[in-house]
Amino acid sequence: MTTQAEASKALSLAKSQAGDPGQNGNEMGGKFLTFYIGEEEYGLEILSVHEIIGIMDVTAVPRTPRHILGVINLRGKIIPILVLRLKFGLPSVDNTEETCIIVVQCSGVQMGIVVDKVSEVLDIPSEEIEDAPSFGESVNTDYILGIGKSDDNVKLLLDIDKIISSKDMELIEDIADDSLIKLKTEEAKTGLAQVDAESDSASETAEEKAEEAAETTEEPQESEEEVAAT
Repeated sequence: MTTQAEASKALSLAKSQAGDPGQNGNEMGGKFLTFYIGEEEYGLEILSVHEIIGIMDVTAVPRTPRHILGVINLRGKIIPILVLRLKFGLPSVDNTEETCIIVVQCSGVQMGIVVDKVSEVLDIPSEEIEDAPSFGESVNTDYILGIGKSDDNVKLLLDIDKIISSKDMELIEDIADDSLIKLKTEEAKTGLAQVDAESDSASETAEEKAEEAAETTEEPQESEEEVAAT
């Protein structure tokens, strides 16, 4: 099994070699980052994937659906986090060393999806991808881009833009905007506190230097008085 670091390296290499989106017309073939949710293996087009990161501390957001875990601060950028297994209606599980976050671009918004573990980057040609089967009107399969076949295994290839509902996207955008405002406010407060601390420190240093100068000036005067008395 590919490690997270190996998958990240393979992703970077594949993205550097990939062409522009849509260059293959309507063909579904291309490079996919594959990952696991439970025992099932899924895939995302690498052009929609930004990076793979380990699990971080997530700040919970009140009154959000269970599958929206909260937000993280990734190098100064607020990233909403969604747990894909909960979105798919699967039971929650404890995180492991293999649990990670795939940062993706979804409908113009950068967000992270939590997966059980990453697998590898695969090049799946169009002839090895079949349309998603129909399970009736009661089952929505619009988010399945196709069924990819590789090494006698089946991968469910996902359309990230269709996994997230419009309602979820509105909520995620609001969360990102509100969290960014809070982050900027906290950064401003921290900056003001640092300025005040530096100002206080400078004032204390100036006072100390003034006291030292005064003491230095008084010492010769005392010495002259002692000499005169002698």
